[in-house]
Amino acid sequence: MNRCRHPDHPHCTVWVLPGEGVCAHGHAQPAAEPATPVVHATGGLPSSFDVISALRAGRSPAAATPLVPQAVTAGPALQRPQLHISGFDPRAAGGRQAIKLELRGMPMDCAPEVSMLVRSGLRLRDGDLTVFQRTSRGDWRPVFLEFSSRGLEHGQYRIEIELHSRHPQRPDASRTWTCSPVILVPRLDATLGEIHQTFLATHKNVRVMADDAGIARVQAPGGGSVDIDVTARNASIAQVDLREPAGGKIDLGFSTIAWDEDLIEIDVPVEVLTHPCPASSACLVHAEPDSAAQRHLRLFALGECLLGRFEEFDPDADLLLAHHGEHGEERGGLTRRLSGRHAIIRQGRHGFEIEDVSRYGVLLDGVWPGKHTPVLLRLGMQIAFTASIRGVVELEVSALLPHGVILHRIDAGARAEAFYIVAPDTNPGAAVEAFLPRAGALPLLFHRDGGFWHLDQVSGAETALAPGTQLERLRSIGPQQRFAAQAYPETRVQAARAGERRRALPASSGQPAAQLQ
Repeated sequence: MNRCRHPDHPHCTVWVLPGEGVCAHGHAQPAAEPATPVVHATGGLPSSFDVISALRAGRSPAAATPLVPQAVTAGPALQRPQLHISGFDPRAAGGRQAIKLELRGMPMDCAPEVSMLVRSGLRLRDGDLTVFQRTSRGDWRPVFLEFSSRGLEHGQYRIEIELHSRHPQRPDASRTWTCSPVILVPRLDATLGEIHQTFLATHKNVRVMADDAGIARVQAPGGGSVDIDVTARNASIAQVDLREPAGGKIDLGFSTIAWDEDLIEIDVPVEVLTHPCPASSACLVHAEPDSAAQRHLRLFALGECLLGRFEEFDPDADLLLAHHGEHGEERGGLTRRLSGRHAIIRQGRHGFEIEDVSRYGVLLDGVWPGKHTPVLLRLGMQIAFTASIRGVVELEVSALLPHGVILHRIDAGARAEAFYIVAPDTNPGAAVEAFLPRAGALPLLFHRDGGFWHLDQVSGAETALAPGTQLERLRSIGPQQRFAAQAYPETRVQAARAGERRRALPASSGQPAAQLQ
């Protein structure tokens, strides 16, 4: 182990492990020069890295030279993507654990966020969806996977992991990786040596860590190939003894285990990732375009759906709300009592939740929860905008799906519109089947590959929604339906009709065009 040797940072005192290209502060290290092996005074053994390098090359440990990574030698090396797993303690059988996951060697053409889908027989605490985020330095923020093995039989449990890099505007650049780590759940009466023997027999690139004055000790029979990285920090002790012990017993002692899983990229055909009408907001229009009684089921596929006041030009929100009176929609009057940014609906850790971000307040079942206080939505919950004046806009949670929520108006605008909010690029899969008996006449929709899909509740067929799709053939939607790629298609129709009226106005009228809208 050497101190930082960057010529431009002579005052950096960070220790750098042999073979690492940069120090903890990000300073690049020069390529290691061939040197004579360093022999320790205690036992005459070189460093653990020298021993491992010698065993891999089939040489004597005494003649080992420091291991130089390929990335430091002449010419750049092709780095393989890996998922680094650390903090695993096999002795915590039957309890809750949190392992740290880090992405390494990922290509630079990844999306800024990489979603991770996890499936396992272990009890995952935070669900099966997690997101890796790229930092401004180009590396990735680690995530923690919490699970429990309480009540499970001892043995090895596979964790199926899928990593998806999706570019909403570039479906051809989407990439997918998979890996399958194995978590060991030992017997409650298993000794520490038995646990380590089982683990080392099924894993590669094992790292033994000792922190805070701990002891990391590895004793193994001589010969063969060893692939163990021993690290000691903060006044800890690391000892490697490869001499033949009595009886050939392997004895390990450490606090946690870390290892690397190679990520295997899956070649997904481009046509599977394409959608005929990519959109994050859309609408199902019930009735003919010229009908005076149109109804709109407005669709939103957003991580955070912002609800606010209806503004035809430059609105601040995604889901736009307007007061409906006796004669229909009123964009003035009580509509002005809605904030431009009134509330946010998002998918939280335990389900969909709503948060008041307005100046006028939101009542949930008649109670104001307080500003910036997320509240979990429940079936049948009534949402009133605003807190000071009743009847401006009132919504009800009419359906809660694993991947979305449906809101119906219960005020005078009930016959005009309803709202369907789903998680973006999420196919609930088998989770939808549990909802099918309760769906009734509601269309079952989801968002995938950048666009909206309809799932037929009888045949299970999936249909991509796009303008021109024959919606009459789909059950649960009804006849005379059309799909629009905008959440508020009627505003564009009104603007076009207003333009036609301006063009048809005689030049002698002298009225400004703005007064005719």
